This record gives sequence, C-alpha cells and structure tokens, in this order.
Amino acid sequence: MKRNVKLYLRNKILSDKAIHMSLIDPAKTDPIHAQKIAIEVEAAGSSAIMIGGSVGVSESMVDNIILSIKKKCNLPIILFPGNPSALSRYADAVWFLSVLNSSNPYFITGGQAQGAPIVKAYNIEPLSLGYIILGKGGAVSYISQTRPIPFNKPELAVAYALAAQYMGFEFIYLEGGSGGDPIPPEIIRCVKNNISVPLIVGGGIRTPSLAYEAVYAGADIIVTGTVIEETKDVKEHISEIISAMKKAAREREARISRDEPL
Repeated sequence: MKRNVKLYLRNKILSDKAIHMSLIDPAKTDPIHAQKIAIEVEAAGSSAIMIGGSVGVSESMVDNIILSIKKKCNLPIILFPGNPSALSRYADAVWFLSVLNSSNPYFITGGQAQGAPIVKAYNIEPLSLGYIILGKGGAVSYISQTRPIPFNKPELAVAYALAAQYMGFEFIYLEGGSGGDPIPPEIIRCVKNNISVPLIVGGGIRTPSLAYEAVYAGADIIVTGTVIEETKDVKEHISEIISAMKKAAREREARISRDEPL
C-alpha cells in the first residue's frame, strides 16, 4: 500500500521546520548509481527523493530508476516530470505542477490534461504544485518556454505565489534552474511572508551556507540535484547541508518566537 505522501511531508515540516529532498535525473543517472545515491541521501537525513529531468527522460527510464531505488531505500519517491511520458506507476506521488509563468499554455494546463488520466490510472498520489521559474532559469526555462522572473523583481514572485495559493495549489516551488544561481534570500523572505502553504526552493543550492540562507529566509523544503551529481561523497555533503538547514530552522523559529522580523 502506498503511503500518504502529502500528510508525510506536512508532518515532517511541522516537526523539523525545514526538510531536504534529493533530485535524481534519469537522463544523467543509471539505476545502479541512483540506488547508491538513494542509500546515501537517506542515511544523510534527506526526507524524500524526487525523480525527473527536463529532457531525455522516458517512462521506462523512470521505472527502472524507481524499482532500483526501492530495493534499498525506504524514502518516498516523488515524480518531478518534465512531460507526461516521464510518469511511472511505481512512484509514491507526483508533483502535479503548472509552470505558472510559462508563455505556452501547454506547460500551464495542456500537458497536465494529458497526464491526469495516467496519474489516475496508475494510482499515483498527486501533489498540486505552483511552479515559478526565476533568474536565468536554466534548461527548464528554455524547455518550458518561460519568462523567468528577474531577481530584482520580488514583487512579481510574490504576485505569482499568491495567485498559485488562491487557485488552490498546495505547494509553491521557486526554481532558479539546474546549475544556475540560487534564489536570493530576500525573494524567499518576501514570498514566505505572503503565503500560508509550504514553500519549496531549488536551483543552485550547492553549499551548506546557501541552504542555511534559504531556510532562514523561509524555505520549508530545499531541493538539491546538481550537487548530488558533482560530489564524490554524497552522504557527507548532504549531511552538511541538512545540518545547516536545521541550524537555520532553529534560529528562524527563535526569532519568530521573539516577534523579531527575519
């Protein structure tokens, strides 16, 4: 029986204040390597594994990655699909996302309409996600035909995030793009101060200090992907990132309890 991933995430955020997710790209990682990564990130304290990539990902690739990971890892596996062909019946959940600032309706509702019957047929738990791309945006911005929100326009990020919440999205994701610059803390802070749903931040978070800044500014979930592909000791590096996140969460909660502005 599949677990209730949404409830799991909410409870983890409630208890830990901020949680980490590891992103594995099937186009860049074979099943055996993915399994090794999963074992290490679980040992390091990551709360879930996301599977997805912008280009070159098929359902069979995702199936093989997930089946390999599940042999050795107990973390929930959440799909992060770039298109409907990247859905897998073996996943625990899927980020059912809309690229809100895309200029192409396909990435806002079209692809979602194609994928929805598959999600239902495969009995994958949908996690509704408002996806907002900022900065340079990286490959995901190019593929999804997005106009990324400039880092010097936090009010636009707030406007899109509020729109996502008002339209009923249960999670909001601020994306800086794989291998790009991280979302500035001031943008994270502005968005978090204006919404009441969990805030996910990803893209460019390669070091413990960057993870600390993002969590202290208000991120509930940090996603790292590129650093997993580049580092030799995944467990050690992710452990350091999660340790920094926990410190930031404690300090953030302490300031909030004292009614001090972040």
